[in-house]
Amino acid sequence: MCHRCEQDNNNDQNENSDVCTSKRSFLKLTAASALSFGMISAGIAKTNKSNPVEPYYTIPPKPENVLTPDQALERLIKGNERYVSGKSKPLDFHDIQSSLTSGQNPYATILGCSDSRVSPEHCFDEAQGDLFVARGAGNYLTNDNVATLEYSVVVLNTPLIMVLGHESCGAVKAALDAVDHHKDFPGHIQLLASAIAPAVRAVNDTSSSRLTNVTKMNVIMTVERLRTKTPVLDFYHDHKRIRIVGGIYHLNTGKVELIA
Repeated sequence: MCHRCEQDNNNDQNENSDVCTSKRSFLKLTAASALSFGMISAGIAKTNKSNPVEPYYTIPPKPENVLTPDQALERLIKGNERYVSGKSKPLDFHDIQSSLTSGQNPYATILGCSDSRVSPEHCFDEAQGDLFVARGAGNYLTNDNVATLEYSVVVLNTPLIMVLGHESCGAVKAALDAVDHHKDFPGHIQLLASAIAPAVRAVNDTSSSRLTNVTKMNVIMTVERLRTKTPVLDFYHDHKRIRIVGGIYHLNTGKVELIA
């Protein structure tokens, strides 16, 4: 190879290296900008320079929602107690209308079932801006709702995640029929049954409480996966920045029982 060709080849390699470096820098900058924009929109604004892991609020939309994980769980439980006793607080959107236009800082995230009989805002006696809710039939994990939960923790700084199942869950019943009776379901419903099937196989009893016990196992296994199998949430949980708990909503009383 002549000296000129070799020089041209080296120039091409340097140019390609510069392009790759520029792309990497652009991607990093884009990711950082997107995260910063999300944090500003949420009212989290900046990072504490003395402790880069710990964000601080400029003016939180709802200051009463800035809680520790233990305080957040205590508030959820007290809200459910008001709901069960018929002492739910009256809600007036106009009381919080102005604060919510500036962003959101919910104090708890709920991964719940889509069942129309179980509304997290009602059963925990909370208003708009208090709970960040992801719902799907059977409250099992998908990539979409894992991303939603991670967003609530990393961007919105939510200190508590509750996986909320409920009695007489139709999605769990479908999984039972699929495993115990080899029943097939049309369309994407079979995917739902297959996702909950590990909880069915983990429960050996054949009593009348089998549906309830599988429902609880589905919640327990989901909580365990969130604590240990998702790197982002695993980090926050290990550093005690969040709590991840499980609950079962009882249809006949409205009470949420903590099970994990």
